[in-house]
Amino acid sequence: MQQENVYISEGPEETAALARKVAQLLKPRDVIFLKGNLGAGKSTFARSLVQALCGTEIEVPSPTFTLVQTYETPSFTLWHFDLYRLKYSEEAYELGIEEAYIAGVSLIEWPERLGTLLPKDYLEIELKYGSHENERILCLRGWKDRLS
Repeated sequence: MQQENVYISEGPEETAALARKVAQLLKPRDVIFLKGNLGAGKSTFARSLVQALCGTEIEVPSPTFTLVQTYETPSFTLWHFDLYRLKYSEEAYELGIEEAYIAGVSLIEWPERLGTLLPKDYLEIELKYGSHENERILCLRGWKDRLS
């Protein structure tokens, strides 16, 4: 069973702060899964992580329609995938998933759409609604050697 760390976010800024902390831990070949219902905060987390690596002035559009966006950081290429619209897991090959796994860092929304293409090692971040409008519960699973 994977180690689980649970964080309570009282709003978007606290979610962004956790994303900035995760960004500091990233290294080439890392894979992060972002899971959660629509509106749970996946885009807030992803935008904050990208901006932590590339600068706050960078625009970070959701890859909902393009399915993938790439960003050059000083240490690696960050691949941000949104697989919500994938019909078949094999379509991920056309998006460059293999290249991302080999040489970059992969940030993947809706990872369950990958089916058998899931890597063996990853950090899963599940965002859930909390007890009030802005509260989110973030469950981080994996990376037992990096998360404390």
